[in-house]
Amino acid sequence: MADEKKTPSLGDSHPSSDEATLDADSSFPKEYNGQEKDAEKAAESANTAEPEKDAVHDAETDAPSPLSELGPAPDGGVRAWTVAIGAGFITFAALGFANSFGVFQEYYITHQLSDKSADTIAWIGSCTVFFQFLAGSISGPLFDRYGAWLIRPATIVCVFAAMMISLCTEYYQFLLAQGFLLGMSSGAMQFPALAAVIQFFDKKRAAALGVAVAGSSVGGVVFPIALSRMLNDPVVSQHLSFGWSVRIIGFVMLFSLGISCVTVRPRLPPRTTQFFVFSAFKQPTYVCIVVSMFFLFLGLFTPLFFLPSYAVSQGMDTTLASYLLAIVNAASTFGRIIPGILADKLGRVNALAAGGIGTGIVILTLEHAHSTAGLVVWALAFGFSSGTIVSGASAAISICSDDPRNMGTYLGMGLGAASIAVLIGPPINGQLLHHYATYTPVTIFSGVTCLVGGSIAFAGKMGTKQGLFGLV
Repeated sequence: MADEKKTPSLGDSHPSSDEATLDADSSFPKEYNGQEKDAEKAAESANTAEPEKDAVHDAETDAPSPLSELGPAPDGGVRAWTVAIGAGFITFAALGFANSFGVFQEYYITHQLSDKSADTIAWIGSCTVFFQFLAGSISGPLFDRYGAWLIRPATIVCVFAAMMISLCTEYYQFLLAQGFLLGMSSGAMQFPALAAVIQFFDKKRAAALGVAVAGSSVGGVVFPIALSRMLNDPVVSQHLSFGWSVRIIGFVMLFSLGISCVTVRPRLPPRTTQFFVFSAFKQPTYVCIVVSMFFLFLGLFTPLFFLPSYAVSQGMDTTLASYLLAIVNAASTFGRIIPGILADKLGRVNALAAGGIGTGIVILTLEHAHSTAGLVVWALAFGFSSGTIVSGASAAISICSDDPRNMGTYLGMGLGAASIAVLIGPPINGQLLHHYATYTPVTIFSGVTCLVGGSIAFAGKMGTKQGLFGLV
């Protein structure tokens, strides 16, 4: 039969080189063929196991998926703009409240903290903004690793902090509630929101960030006017105490932040590698932007704290002086959106540098504004120029990473490192004001630091491929 074994005869043709290597125990072709098939199966099995081994290795090391698998940012659409608007509601409540500190400062000087100096009270506002940016060094990486869930508990803490401010009577209580608790909770919301916006936009990123941060300008209009009316108007203040005035603001914040909890979502899966990305500090452009922000923050927030006091010293009515902050923030709405649109075409670092230099020049002219009309014009100019800085910083930092899953970490580390300037800037200016009894050294210090910050941002372009004069 065909299946019967045959013993090869001596007359058969010479064996091939493969057959010549057979062992004595493998003299029969069928036995040899069986072993060959077994070897092939073993090889296939090994090849199949190799990808599985690699997959296990990738899972163990949490290697992120390639950028090519993430897909391009939509750069628009209902979902993307919903996230940007939702982020705007966060900045409305968080940064808008912080931008209103000038009203609180003017009120504290004549009421609860009348025994404290202006520079001592300024520490409260400095702590608010300091912890707001410092919290980003943690909340940014947390967003990259776990998503936007952090916004929900932070909302509860933020509203709770506002309610606690309404009960404060002592300096240390204001420091804890308004300085620490409000600042940390605001930062825990702000940076995840901005990082989420960056994930949805690429070519229109600066414009989208301008829309998101413009919420702070709207809040900076609503909150100072509302607080000034409730605290300083003789008729309204008879019916509303300080406590209930702040509680009303707290309920407005609750409504705004509730919308954000529903709308702000990440586009990309989380990364599960290291918590911080310290390699960012090896990039010259990133380091220059961070150092630039340090100097900008050193002088940027001083006018927001001392402008009402300066206006009162020039003879302006207290209520009208408080409205100057609303004018600043109204102008900064356009200062965030218009330069944001231009930054996508002319360069995001260029926009940051121009905003810093322009803000420095405007601050240096403050003491030339004496009349009501002059102060209003100055507030408009300062609002527009300074509006570029916060949104411009976020957009400028975003060019330093090719992986959008790292944006929260890059933002948090950079602005967190620069936050120390927010803590010391206004108190330094408060001490200068207390020592010299004039605003001249205040304007010189703040104006020069902003000029230095803008210049450093411009110099940071030397570390890019486009060079110093490129559209970066």
